[in-house]
Amino acid sequence: MTLLGRLLINRRADEAHAAWNRPNLNGSESLTVTSRQFDDGGSMPLVCCMKTVGGEDKSPHLAWTPPPAGTAELLLVMEDLDVPTPKPVVHCAALLDPAVGQLEPGALNGKHPGSGVRLLRSGIGRGYHGPGPIKGHGPHRYTFQLFALGNPVGGNAERERPRALLSAVTAPVLGRGRLTGVYER
Repeated sequence: MTLLGRLLINRRADEAHAAWNRPNLNGSESLTVTSRQFDDGGSMPLVCCMKTVGGEDKSPHLAWTPPPAGTAELLLVMEDLDVPTPKPVVHCAALLDPAVGQLEPGALNGKHPGSGVRLLRSGIGRGYHGPGPIKGHGPHRYTFQLFALGNPVGGNAERERPRALLSAVTAPVLGRGRLTGVYER
């Protein structure tokens, strides 16, 4: 796999396609997202990585500042910005109750989500799927993007593919914030 990683070293997703850069998800950057397990731009711990790389595939602790008044729902999207595909891969998507101010480790588990967590489809499946980049491809940035929506996401959000869901969000974004973790094999 190291050879494949080296062959694809210059292939990276187009960050312009990240959820953060979608015009319909634009809003003031009024939320601060943090984790007890890693700093913004810091290395993600192995426990948060896929089992295939020796991790436990356990979602990290995440916390954020209170959302703006009028927030109906929070949308959390985790993407790999450095995957060797044209667009970032969504590793996790969830709708959160705005009263929830943090997620404990493992709260994005596909079979047993935490209180106030409604899991959506990702590019890999339902629930959290941690880092597991191609060996030798270099560091990958995993962004946890949190959007405070003025209206709840309607329709069949749980059934939508991630890109279709992100495009369909029409609620005003009252605030947003992000935290980036890095992992390399």
